[in-house]
Amino acid sequence: MSARILSCGEQALTVELGQSVDESVNRRVIALAQALQINPVPGVLETVPTYRSLLVRFDPEVTRGAAMKEMLQDRLNGLTEGLDLAPGRLWRLPVAYGGSTGMDLRDLAADKDLSADALIAMHSAATYRVYMIGFSPGFAYLGGLPRKLHTPRLVTPRQLIPEGAIGIGGQQANINSIAGPSGWRFIGWTPVRIFDPDRAEPFLLCAGDRVQFEPVSPEQAADVAARQVAGETVMQPEDAS
Repeated sequence: MSARILSCGEQALTVELGQSVDESVNRRVIALAQALQINPVPGVLETVPTYRSLLVRFDPEVTRGAAMKEMLQDRLNGLTEGLDLAPGRLWRLPVAYGGSTGMDLRDLAADKDLSADALIAMHSAATYRVYMIGFSPGFAYLGGLPRKLHTPRLVTPRQLIPEGAIGIGGQQANINSIAGPSGWRFIGWTPVRIFDPDRAEPFLLCAGDRVQFEPVSPEQAADVAARQVAGETVMQPEDAS
């Protein structure tokens, strides 16, 4: 589809670049966000990438909405479809599969006619793309879930899922950033804090990053958590390549 620029009140515009969850569309979204960061448009205050659109918040006292639409359209015309973007940072996150947090692992494996070990191997073999951050602070929506693992959300959400829970919902994977209610199916837990308001960069992940999950024992996960509480930096990304 051709891009559409829609008004969201008096201080924001949404640039729609597609109608479906698609990596090429998401790459264009991120390319536009980066173009506005590298060469700012007067009045732009914030950009928020989503699966298929970019929210642009602006100061109407600096640039009026009609003029902002024209400038955004000019930037869209100059995009190279996002194909020149380097792959995002790669994060290899330790996951303790199963246990009290991964309460759906065995039932989900049975539903898929897999052993628990086979499901873990399939889930951890994939490379996931962070399509967007949303719902709660730092919550990562991940594309790239193997088709066999696609599973509908629960009809009735559970009331409290821990921070760090690794879940499946529909065709997506996720990492819970804070404790709260959820209808996703959960198969494990990562000790790495995805959201930490005390960090210089509170959100560990950003749109366009890649994630791989590495199975670890509960004892190894607990050790990472303890070192993190002690102030140690337990996770660094690999450079884009």
